[in-house]
Amino acid sequence: MKTFLSYIAFVCCLNAFAQQTPATKQTKDIAILGAKAHIGNGTVIENSVIILSDGRITNIVDGDVVKLNLTNIDVINANGKHVYPGFILPNSTLGLVEIDAVKASDDEKEMGAWNPHIRSLIAYNAESKIVESLRPNGVLIGQITPQGGRMSGTSSVVQFDAWNWEDAAIKINDAIHLNWPSNFSASHALFSNTRTGISANENYNEQIKEIETYFQNAIAYNKGDKKPTNLPFTSMEGLFNGNQKLFIHVNEEKGIIDATNFCKTFQLNNVVIVGGKEAYKTIDILKENNIPVVLNRVHSLPDSDDDDYNLPYKTARLLVNQGITVCLDSSGDMERMSSRNLPFYAGTTVTYGLSQEQALQLITLNAAKVLGIDTDYGSLEKGKSATLFISEGDALDMKTNTISHAFIDGRQISLETHQTELWKRYSEKLKTK
Repeated sequence: MKTFLSYIAFVCCLNAFAQQTPATKQTKDIAILGAKAHIGNGTVIENSVIILSDGRITNIVDGDVVKLNLTNIDVINANGKHVYPGFILPNSTLGLVEIDAVKASDDEKEMGAWNPHIRSLIAYNAESKIVESLRPNGVLIGQITPQGGRMSGTSSVVQFDAWNWEDAAIKINDAIHLNWPSNFSASHALFSNTRTGISANENYNEQIKEIETYFQNAIAYNKGDKKPTNLPFTSMEGLFNGNQKLFIHVNEEKGIIDATNFCKTFQLNNVVIVGGKEAYKTIDILKENNIPVVLNRVHSLPDSDDDDYNLPYKTARLLVNQGITVCLDSSGDMERMSSRNLPFYAGTTVTYGLSQEQALQLITLNAAKVLGIDTDYGSLEKGKSATLFISEGDALDMKTNTISHAFIDGRQISLETHQTELWKRYSEKLKTK
């Protein structure tokens, strides 16, 4: 009965503030004039003219050099403003959990250790109140990723303005996620995240052997007649033929080296390191094997007493300056709520050594490359999807990231959210007093 009442309360909560209706397909050409265009590949056009047609960018030019015929085109005057590609969030549980305390709304992990066949996409809630809260900060695309176990499942890439998961999907089953064992085990204070001690993981080698055995069995199965059907092994075929990426979640130096050598042994070429707190210690092996890194939340504390106090802030610069492809996620405590801060994580890396455009690449083109969607997304280029937004100022600065227009595949989306509705409601209340 208690569970039933919690579920009813959850449904009522959702109904109290219905999600904004997804935008309709673009039917008329749109021109954005005069904005400073941050292309996403490191270049900038100070006085840009961008034409959006049928969901695509059909032209982007320097308005000081090229004059275009804008007859029968809706014009948005963006003089003094900035235009950016839609920001991209990898390694996220958005849409898989709505309210942590309501079990019926939590679908981020499955039971068991080996779940490569579990697809996060079919559990994705496109009408999540948390998902819509990202759009006013320019975060328009995300990789929806399951958690838990040794192999947590298969992620998919979605856009954040849809009726359901079918409408939202950009790239289905883009990667399988493997949680690499830690070399150490930490003890924590009761009812606290405070670490009280750390010791070597005595089962590390045994856990690595389990992973190797599982992959050996999966390879043997996929080379055979595949009878009887084994769904977990069948789902891994894309890893072995190169059609699917393997995202390995690992932070420690030894773990990154061991994981890389494991991939070389099994001839796994489409590999991404997720977490990568000590990736700056393994630059040579990452470069040698062309492995990109999804860095965990920039706004974090160092793990080790010996680490620089600002290590999480400058790790992106240490990797980028050595030629490693880097993007950012928001995983950690309250990760779904914190996902809206993705542009400000990138902004922090500017303070610690990256240029403005390098930082922008962390959440645009680099992220698109890591997720395998850079053909259509991640930069403002002719022929790519018209997924972009206009900001009053610097989108990596929370003081000036005020968005006036946002588009996903050419559709102008609503920037209203549960939070903006409440802000307006109580602003009016205060005015009446």
